[in-house]
Amino acid sequence: MKKLIEKIVTNSGRPHMVGDGFRVFNYIPGAGIPQERISPFLLLDFNPEYDFGPSSHVRGVGVHPHKGFETVTIAYKGTVAHHDSTGSSGIINSGDVQWMTAGNGILHKEYHEEAFSKKGGPFEMVQLWVNLPKKDKSTAPHYQELTAAGMGKVALAGDAGVVNVIAGNFNGVAGPAETYSPVNLFDIKLNEGGEVTTSIQAGHNTALLVVNGSVEVNGEIAGEHSFVLFRNEGEEIHIKANRKSVILVLSGEPLNEPIVSYGPFVMNTEEEISQAIVDFNMGKFGVLAD
Repeated sequence: MKKLIEKIVTNSGRPHMVGDGFRVFNYIPGAGIPQERISPFLLLDFNPEYDFGPSSHVRGVGVHPHKGFETVTIAYKGTVAHHDSTGSSGIINSGDVQWMTAGNGILHKEYHEEAFSKKGGPFEMVQLWVNLPKKDKSTAPHYQELTAAGMGKVALAGDAGVVNVIAGNFNGVAGPAETYSPVNLFDIKLNEGGEVTTSIQAGHNTALLVVNGSVEVNGEIAGEHSFVLFRNEGEEIHIKANRKSVILVLSGEPLNEPIVSYGPFVMNTEEEISQAIVDFNMGKFGVLAD
């Protein structure tokens, strides 16, 4: 049975700046999709292609804390660098993914890589926040830097396109990301007229973002930058590209746990949020210079 579509969001409002380096539209929860409805996903910010131009200073987001969830940055165009209070750092380029587990608390900053910032150019990114189950919220912070070359690869028949499997399993091909709850994350690139079919468990909360192009999803049109939310009924998803398109498919098993958030802290109770604030103010997340 085809997975039924609950809603198609064609416009998520006006873009806003995150720091001075990310010009984003917010789809979760900004498009009227509560976090509980799309659990384990807490946030989806989309920076559609935008040329920031050359800069004499490095654009980005300064030092900020996270606790209780994971951040996933998917680079389509441009280059992003990061540093954190554990001493980790890295750079992701087009096709790469940075998967950060904040766990019991971390300080973090992310910004346009210096050489890219100086010359400017097209910049296109997606950032997801993925909630951690209650039992894993105190795990030690760590990173997975997932390169384009290391993704699971599915070449579609008839030169229809390619699927980069970031997490989970697409038609028998696994992605490299290690997750704390069942999650699928597929970067699908279709040529004009290209088609792809996959199945995702009915019980998963499932959605897709049309990063570029225009597609038909289970018979309904989803234009560029549309966000498609599926009902928890049916399993099959069929996508056909009306023109060359890029689609991000995400699904996850709902955690079915309370969500209590305060800015960059996501826990299960108000008491845990209060403790997170105390821990942050006491310097337990470490030290990171701006």
